[in-house]
Amino acid sequence: MAQETWTAVDDYFNDLLVEEDGPLRAAATESEAAGLPPHQVAPNQGKLLQLLARVQGARTILEIGTLGGYSTIWLARALPEGGRLVTLEADERYAAVAAANVSRAGLDRVVDIRVGAALDSLPRLVDEEAGPFDLVFIDADKPSNPDYLHWALKLTRAGSVIIGDNVVRDGAVTDPASTDPRVKGVRRFTELIAAHPRLTATTVQTVGAKGYDGFTLALVTA
Repeated sequence: MAQETWTAVDDYFNDLLVEEDGPLRAAATESEAAGLPPHQVAPNQGKLLQLLARVQGARTILEIGTLGGYSTIWLARALPEGGRLVTLEADERYAAVAAANVSRAGLDRVVDIRVGAALDSLPRLVDEEAGPFDLVFIDADKPSNPDYLHWALKLTRAGSVIIGDNVVRDGAVTDPASTDPRVKGVRRFTELIAAHPRLTATTVQTVGAKGYDGFTLALVTA
């Protein structure tokens, strides 16, 4: 019953407030047709990412975990003229699907898809002096979240925003004895944020069409 209600509420607000156009719908359907896991953000979550990027005034965005490019499109559309988005994807097949979806949305010149393990790509971005990025969206393998945070801090500045998705894990994040590497990764990620002198943050639980989860929003303060 709860899931039905959550989905119905999402549908109600999405119909009124979320403009999921042809390229976005195609990105979702083409990703599904290609057999990609259904892990992309929901439409209202994509719109939230876009609004956060716009409110922040982002001109540069780093996304860790491209999947089929659905969230990439939402974020890239927040950028002003001359803005750029770098997105990292480990799986070549996923990256190919994302590239087609990004191209369909007319964002080829805005989005730079880097293929390979993010923990290999991130040091290269530092070496290239590709930062600072105004917004970093972390939505990849959760055991690596602590490492992604380490590199995100090297690629941001005071005033940058770091967002970590899927951090509630259906409530499993509260279990200190969990042996699930995803839960352990999220817990360590959160502990590192809490202890870091350059960060102030909060986490919000969410329910909706994608179930029960949540995200962490951190501001780089220095």
